Order: sequence, then structure tokens, then C-alpha cells
Amino acid sequence: MTAREELQLLIEKLPEGDVPAARRFLEFLCASGDQAVERALQNAPVDDEPFTAEDAAAVEEASRQLQEHGPVSWNEMMRRLGHER
Repeated sequence: MTAREELQLLIEKLPEGDVPAARRFLEFLCASGDQAVERALQNAPVDDEPFTAEDAAAVEEASRQLQEHGPVSWNEMMRRLGHER
């Protein structure tokens, strides 16, 4: 099944109340072309949540793990999450 066929099936499963939002989003993608993600990021609201001590600790832990174990490939991460192909 092609990606377009899968998309058509998803559209058919949409609750009627979600159809207008899906239509607007698809129109946005068609009008934006390759720049849809860039435009969405530019129009996203500013993250105004404060950077907490918990956030800093999480970043420090991630940095430590990266130094100790190196990066993890996409395929390895999917395997670890139980999504082997």
C-alpha cells in the first residue's frame, strides 16, 4: 500500500468533526510545499516555560550518558523500544 493510499484510509476514518481541521492542514501543506515545517516552526508560539533545575539535571544526565555510551542509531533505538523490523 502506498503512502497516499494509507493517507486516504486515515481520511476515511476521521470523525466528521475533525474533517474541517484536517482539510485546512492538508491545504496548508499543499500551499507550503517543501517549506511547511519551516513555516510551522516560524509560526509556533514562543516557549515561555522557565528552564528549571529539573530540566538542567536532565540535560546533564543526557550529556553524561552520551559521553559514556556514545550516540544510539535510529535502528538501535527502535530495537530497544521493541519495534524491530
